[in-house]
Amino acid sequence: MSMRHPVFARLYPMMGRAMERGGMAERRQALLAGVTGEVVEVGAGDGLNFAHYPSTVTRVLAVEPEPRLRQLAHAAAGRAAIPVEVVDGLAEQLPVEDSTVDAAVVTLVLCSVREQEAALREIRRVLKPDGQLRFLEHVRADTPGLARVQRVLDATVWPRLAGGCHTGRDTVAAIERSGFAIERLDRFLFPGARTPSSFHILGTAVRRS
Repeated sequence: MSMRHPVFARLYPMMGRAMERGGMAERRQALLAGVTGEVVEVGAGDGLNFAHYPSTVTRVLAVEPEPRLRQLAHAAAGRAAIPVEVVDGLAEQLPVEDSTVDAAVVTLVLCSVREQEAALREIRRVLKPDGQLRFLEHVRADTPGLARVQRVLDATVWPRLAGGCHTGRDTVAAIERSGFAIERLDRFLFPGARTPSSFHILGTAVRRS
């Protein structure tokens, strides 16, 4: 199930550390505040979320398809204060039984999965009834001009440079179409300048019956 992006996987940890220093660490903290029980983290990357899980979490199953990032996630899991198991797997085929986890976490992942709604339906499958989806993603711009720039980037160079990432997906609509009710939604720019990749959302959705 591995998905190799060797150049991106070497650059991503450096970018991630810079983003953490720039304020993303606080966003991750807000994303995970109050999470409880069994969690599946989809696309765990190099494990930057692991340090932010509260003690109310009993276990995290961290799924990461990129081999180099998965290796780094294993190391981060060893430093985590809560139990974390890191495994290979794809967002569209999670190695999890139906209706068995209390929460699913995605952080800068739904921009890069091959089939966004297929991944969201898979997340819905593994969540218990009323289970939570916690999401922190960059999304479509709020002006027609920047949205057009995003479409051009997504159709040309950006996915090749950024490990399959797409800047302009309407992730909020996709979450709602995939059987979730959004309970909390914060929109923000990161970094503060208005660029094609700076439009972000942070929130919580609940699996609808």
